[in-house]
Amino acid sequence: MKKTETDVREESDTANGYAAGNAAPAGAGLAHADQRRVREIVLDAGGIPISGLLAEPDAPAPRAVVVALHGGGMRAGYFDSRARPGLSLLELGAALGYTVLALDRPGYGRSAAALPAGQTLADQADTLHLALAAFARDHELGAGVYVVAHSNGGKLALRAAAHEHGADWLGLDVSGLGSRYAVDLPQLPGADVRGAWRRHWGALRLYPPGAFALGRALVAPVPALEAEELPRWPELYPDIAAGVRQPLRLTFAEQEQWWCHDDRSVREMTDLLATRRVTVARQRHAGHNISLGWAARSYHLRALAFLEECLLAREASGAPSPARRSLGSHEPAGTRALGAEPVVRVGERARAEGHAAAADARVELVP
Repeated sequence: MKKTETDVREESDTANGYAAGNAAPAGAGLAHADQRRVREIVLDAGGIPISGLLAEPDAPAPRAVVVALHGGGMRAGYFDSRARPGLSLLELGAALGYTVLALDRPGYGRSAAALPAGQTLADQADTLHLALAAFARDHELGAGVYVVAHSNGGKLALRAAAHEHGADWLGLDVSGLGSRYAVDLPQLPGADVRGAWRRHWGALRLYPPGAFALGRALVAPVPALEAEELPRWPELYPDIAAGVRQPLRLTFAEQEQWWCHDDRSVREMTDLLATRRVTVARQRHAGHNISLGWAARSYHLRALAFLEECLLAREASGAPSPARRSLGSHEPAGTRALGAEPVVRVGERARAEGHAAAADARVELVP
């Protein structure tokens, strides 16, 4: 049936990720009530309650733990779409033998009351590592931690990866994040600014019927401190990137509209990373909110395939799995200052030596 103008208007109001509160549970409002693998969880991050969703495999121990971090104005349920069977990262990961832990970032979910203004990116990273340390005390980690993150959650993932307690992470997949905005700063969403909602989604045909209505309970206000930092990301990124040494996969949706992701912009972004392995992927038939669209399963499978490659590389090298104490001994006061250690950026070094091919070798482009 053809949608009326009223239908589209109602969906667009629901689609905006900055119009609802935090009261609903992390996975509320999702279709297909059979959530045998998915349950709610609350972790104590130094006195801050961090809520989220947890899916565990049937095996006694997971192959690894996938930590999923949502973007601005969303909740952990972003990674547990039930608009159609098969779209949930939590269900898929658990079926493939992984534990999947999707967390409400600080300032969202249960922590909103304790952090009404949210936290800065640096403080979010401290809180995230405290939450993961609490999780590690009671759960098997398998080979270690791998992070899948979206948009503003990707900023946190990179910042936390550059943290001393993120050094042993297996790798990361970050979608919906660049280093330069494709919009003027006044267009960015914020605590009291809805922003251009269509940029979050792209064409409505990229999402299953009813996806926006089912996702109504997932949307939440952007905390004030997070909103205040949004314009500063281009200046924060270089120092953060200089501390990211883990394998990294960057995914850009075909209809990504918030970030510059042409070849030159992507090269500028990857050149600043310290990691020796970067994969850049383009997700077809997708808008910014990939994990809520038809492309969710395709994207999640590719993100988990990158995890498999990270595991293969570690096993082939003979490197041991990270010790549980690497997550469990976190002290927030011990955060390493970004840029405090000298960093040799692979791309810059290769160019300085006149070996352009060597600089390009670490960046893999995936269609």
